[in-house]
Amino acid sequence: MPRRPATVRWRFTVMYAGVILASAVGLLVISDLIGLSGTRVSETAPVGNAPGGPTLAAAQELIAQLSEAREAQSRQTLIGSAVALAVVAVLSPVLGHLIAGRVLLPLRTITTATRRISADNLHERLAVPGPADEVKDLADTIDDLLGRLEGAFAAQRRFVADASHELRTPLATMRASLDVAVAKPGPVPVQILDLADRLRTELDQVDRLLDGFLTLARAQHGALVDRQEVSLGRLVSAALDARAADLAAKNLTVNGGDPDDAWTRGSTTLLSRMVGNVIDNAIVHNHEHGWIRVTVTSGATLVVETGGRVLDQAQVARLAEPFQRLAADRTGSDTGSGLGLSIVAAIATAHGGALDLHARPEGGLRATVTLPPSEVRA
Repeated sequence: MPRRPATVRWRFTVMYAGVILASAVGLLVISDLIGLSGTRVSETAPVGNAPGGPTLAAAQELIAQLSEAREAQSRQTLIGSAVALAVVAVLSPVLGHLIAGRVLLPLRTITTATRRISADNLHERLAVPGPADEVKDLADTIDDLLGRLEGAFAAQRRFVADASHELRTPLATMRASLDVAVAKPGPVPVQILDLADRLRTELDQVDRLLDGFLTLARAQHGALVDRQEVSLGRLVSAALDARAADLAAKNLTVNGGDPDDAWTRGSTTLLSRMVGNVIDNAIVHNHEHGWIRVTVTSGATLVVETGGRVLDQAQVARLAEPFQRLAADRTGSDTGSGLGLSIVAAIATAHGGALDLHARPEGGLRATVTLPPSEVRA
């Protein structure tokens, strides 16, 4: 996003420069008036010659010399005042700009610190030092707001996690009751068996949805207690091997060769889920006899590309949000819950990385997951 011009600083600059220039003009005018009044001499010639005093001609000559000296001094004073005024006029904007920057420095510090704080690091605070003035009050107010936001986000995540966990019990009870009803002695009508299959399918979908909620809440909570060195390339190889049957069912071709051994640091469980979701997304939203290109670089970057029709970039950018889909062909999946890429984005962010989604110009989707490389393995 382009930076907006510092209009407040320029307004302060004009104000300070005007004050400095007006003060300089006032001082020069006062000093000129005092100087001119101090050099004023009497031009009245004496009426007669005092005994032993100067003659009338000499007195008049002396007065003329003093008058010329006074005029020369006045001209020098005016020239000096003009030069001084010109210097002040040049320097006043510079001084005003410096003073305005110094005055606005605490606000710029607060703005920069506030921009760094997002929903993923609400625990950070501005903690601006200094006396109890207006700037300190503003920083403390922002810190209080961040504290309330942190509490609200934490409560929301705890609610999602607790609700998802609590719902697993009635789901298990419903599944067991369904199995018991179907397994009763005696012939079971075909309609009942079909209904039981449909119910099991829906229960599996809800179970996957709850599992997605739990993973998303854990990733967004940021509590990664099991950090260790993780090979991104090995996670990709394991995910592809585990999904060999799904790839064969659609006759999908995987390109890219063996992934590089890129290392990062984080939770093996969450990173494995992240890689699996990216691969699953490429499989589920692909067409028969399609292709998938998987690339892992040494900078801990995973790139998964698929072919297909040309997509709208504005819609693609929203796929990292929960329950966002492109069109009808992405909503009828029996295995998708609408949380796959949002979980990928949350896990990547929790590890200090990011997910970028781009519509390929020739058609299809490119998903790029960038993670911080491991300092030990780099």
